[in-house]
Amino acid sequence: MRAYLLLMLVVVFYAGNILTGKALSELPPLTIAFGRIAVAFLVLLPIGYRSAWRSRHLFIRHWKPLLLMTVTGVAGFNTLIYSALQFTSATNVSVLEASIPAVTVLLGFWLLRERLRPLQWAGVLLSLCGAVWVVTNGQLLRLTEMSWNAGDAIMAIGALSWAVYSIAVRRYLPLFPAHGTVLVMTGLSVLFMLPLLLAEWAVVGIPPISGGQWSGLLYLGIFPSVIALLLYNRAVATLGASQASVFLNFVPVFTMLGAYVLLGEAISLMQILGAVAVILGVFFTTRSRRVLVRSEECPAVTVEES
Repeated sequence: MRAYLLLMLVVVFYAGNILTGKALSELPPLTIAFGRIAVAFLVLLPIGYRSAWRSRHLFIRHWKPLLLMTVTGVAGFNTLIYSALQFTSATNVSVLEASIPAVTVLLGFWLLRERLRPLQWAGVLLSLCGAVWVVTNGQLLRLTEMSWNAGDAIMAIGALSWAVYSIAVRRYLPLFPAHGTVLVMTGLSVLFMLPLLLAEWAVVGIPPISGGQWSGLLYLGIFPSVIALLLYNRAVATLGASQASVFLNFVPVFTMLGAYVLLGEAISLMQILGAVAVILGVFFTTRSRRVLVRSEECPAVTVEES
């Protein structure tokens, strides 16, 4: 029972990441992303610095996959989320984020030669159709006539970025220590994003940050980035990765509820139907056992970060 409670907290924190990012949308997106990463780095420093220092030769030897995971996951994904939230709703972002496991399965089939069972293909199609249903508000037949929201397109790129990160994690993360690797990737993200932050400030100016916005940045850096990950890992140790990962499919549900209560966003029947389709599709996709053709070369490892 305790593990289930931990997972529900994880879902709340991950939904809070989207909602807080939307509430901070008056700040430039790179400012939000850099603030989150900087706070997370300071929190992780006392936890992972010894492990990172002991494994420094591993990081140097395998710098290419480490850089790939840093750019597509820790640095790129959240920057794209906060950029998308400048133009679209928190509900749309959460549902598109829920389709990431299905996109990852498609990439695994293409890049890793993973064979999919019929139920998995059905889950992939159902999840993707549900996400498009939400974005188009049920107007699937008029898809070609619509003018797409820039935020939806940015979030679609973010979903692809996280899927690439997940493929890299499956193949390369077993080479590195867990806590030390998260710290190093976060530190590299700080270095990577600092010149981008300065460029953003050169264009829009240094934004004034209120006390409430500082609180939001602290929340993003502490709860979704650090605490939720630690709670999730503890729950996985008790329940196993497959059962624990199913709970993450509830993120769009909690995000829609939070957006309705906290941000005053309307929830249409079409969005509810689309969210249900995404959740069911991702459930079928992730719960079906995958057959890896090259399981020894590409061990299956699951890491969740939002």
